[in-house]
Amino acid sequence: MTRDQTRELTLMLVAGEHSGDALGAKLMNAIRAGHPGRVRFVGVGGELMQAEGLTSLFPLSDVAVMGPLAILARLPQLAERIHLTVEAAIDARPDAVVIVDSPEFTHPIAKRIRIQLPDLPIIDYVSPSIWAWRPGRAKKMTAYVDHVLALLPFEPAAHARLGGPPCSYVGHPMIERLDWIRGLDTAPLRARLGPPETHLPLVVLPGSRASELNHLLDVFGQTLARIERKDRELDILIPAVAHLRERIRRETNEWPGRVHVLETDADKFAAFKVGRAALAASGTVTLELALTGLPMVVAYRVDPLAAYLRFLVKVPSVVLANLVLEEKAFPEFLQEDCTPEQLSAALDALIADTPERARQLKAVTALADRMTLPDGSPSERAAAIVLEYAERGRSVGNADRT
Repeated sequence: MTRDQTRELTLMLVAGEHSGDALGAKLMNAIRAGHPGRVRFVGVGGELMQAEGLTSLFPLSDVAVMGPLAILARLPQLAERIHLTVEAAIDARPDAVVIVDSPEFTHPIAKRIRIQLPDLPIIDYVSPSIWAWRPGRAKKMTAYVDHVLALLPFEPAAHARLGGPPCSYVGHPMIERLDWIRGLDTAPLRARLGPPETHLPLVVLPGSRASELNHLLDVFGQTLARIERKDRELDILIPAVAHLRERIRRETNEWPGRVHVLETDADKFAAFKVGRAALAASGTVTLELALTGLPMVVAYRVDPLAAYLRFLVKVPSVVLANLVLEEKAFPEFLQEDCTPEQLSAALDALIADTPERARQLKAVTALADRMTLPDGSPSERAAAIVLEYAERGRSVGNADRT
């Protein structure tokens, strides 16, 4: 199909959390590069997507919740935001819709848009974890998703096996950042820390949602108190999203050592380079840590209802890097195992020059090779598929606008 490179495109992107905001922003940039004509973006996003030209319908924090109890507590507001987003899609008549992760929020929107605009292409950027639990979702998605853009190399086969929509591995966006990360100047961050002879830098990542902080901040603080060293003061590096920074500063002011709440992306990845080890909430950030090369201990706690439902999970690990490597290279402590005693023991094993630290360092060197693409960047691959579907949606949009 020949693409008209000069016509204006209207695309709706809908993200539901801050990791999706980062993905959406990079996708927007690649779409503009792949379509020299004007591109108008509508939808829902955070600071990064707004910096790329999106005017969000409402703040991302309105919908960035996780876990059954957290969702139930915010259900009226979530329902109102879902309705508002669907109405905006009907008004905008975009050429295509891209839902970005957060299936609890974005999939209800996709279903309702499909009912109202049945011929409008809908692309799902980031596959739900159908390979981990509720595999029946894959087949159900065919009713309202035209194509899935997968971040993990084993996901297209999972969708094919489970009868899901067409699915393409486009690669994880971290891949295209590796050269930048490797060349990142860490001197500005090091200047804010104590000398390595007397200070120990540890990266702490308690999550990007308020609900995650509720479950993890206290146990992480107790963990760090157990690994205080007489000869070295802790420099605790906490990359934090904007809406949680003040809370983190307030609730960590009695933690041991010196706490540095980091605000910029450059500081975050500089911390990954200068840190001795990381204590992290399970999530996308664990894949970032592994691709950057920082040994880690992974922890997670959820609300009681979500914990009760965990028997539905069908994977041997919740750490993405472990799944890609097909081995438990990075230790994980979930729910009742997420205790200061166990976390501190595992973290101690990574701070010293131990066999466990050597084993993790060997594992991280293999990860980038597993996820490398033969050509192009993840965002470019994702953008090419979105633009292809946008061309298919052009006649729909033009007809509706006349």
